[in-house]
Amino acid sequence: MDAQRIDVHQHLLPDFYLSALENRGLSNRGGRPFPEWDTQSTLELMERHGIATAMLSLSEPGVYFGDAQFARDLARRCNEYAAQLIQKHPGRFGAFAFLPLPDVEGALNELAYALDVLKLDGVILLSNYNGHYPGDPLFDELFDELQRRQTVVFLHPTVPTYYDSLKLSLPAFMLEFVFDTTRAATNLLFSGTLDRCPGVRFILAHAGGTIPYLTTRIAAGSAFIPGAPQGVIGYLQQFYYDTALSSSPYTLRTLSELVDASHILFGSDYPFAPEFTTMFTVRGIQTFDGFDEQKRALIERENMLSLFPRLQEKRL
Repeated sequence: MDAQRIDVHQHLLPDFYLSALENRGLSNRGGRPFPEWDTQSTLELMERHGIATAMLSLSEPGVYFGDAQFARDLARRCNEYAAQLIQKHPGRFGAFAFLPLPDVEGALNELAYALDVLKLDGVILLSNYNGHYPGDPLFDELFDELQRRQTVVFLHPTVPTYYDSLKLSLPAFMLEFVFDTTRAATNLLFSGTLDRCPGVRFILAHAGGTIPYLTTRIAAGSAFIPGAPQGVIGYLQQFYYDTALSSSPYTLRTLSELVDASHILFGSDYPFAPEFTTMFTVRGIQTFDGFDEQKRALIERENMLSLFPRLQEKRL
């Protein structure tokens, strides 16, 4: 198969990271165990599904569990591991740097190292850190630096702090993840962070959670929140949205009403989403009647080349 797709949403799970989490009493997250992962299996899956390059990131629960030095050390080791994969397999991988938030000082140091020394492609931020959401003043210094660097930011959900209080037997990944992405992106908008950081390109996982469906409701908030920005829908159209777990016609129809194909990116969520989900994602994009050949080329490849010039330089 002629591999052309660029997958903006793949995760890595190195053994040392899983061991570090297990030592902290974490063997699952979001209501399911951590999946198996290794580089060779990932490359083989990519070959089977026409994926030329995978943009790797560390998923939730991240690295911070109350010990700032532990978080700094683990983030550094994970970022260096990702950089080694990029070097070992030229053209096959890119990576978003993980930061040891909510430790802002540590995050700024790691951001500089990851982008300037390791030459990673952007950063991944979780939807909340101990209940503090992107757009919280706690993170202003970090966002000022992201703006200065014109960074690409991949926003990924994590478990919200209220989850354990819910009297439900549903796993967090089923509903709470998409709600938390919606909450984080909406806070970026209404906090004024998008206005203050126009050079930061944000990618929202899983088609933005529930944003496409709730667009009008979110926009109505500007009438009730003092100082809220006007033209909310225009701000929502500035985000990029990936297709991970979101390539059904129901979701793509709604997403396509909000943004055009230039702001939709191919994403699989492997290995947290198993291989049949990658098959479903590819098929969903290929068969959706709202995408012609030109739009599919944008979604599966060309948009990522615009966001990540390094990939264009390598002529993948």
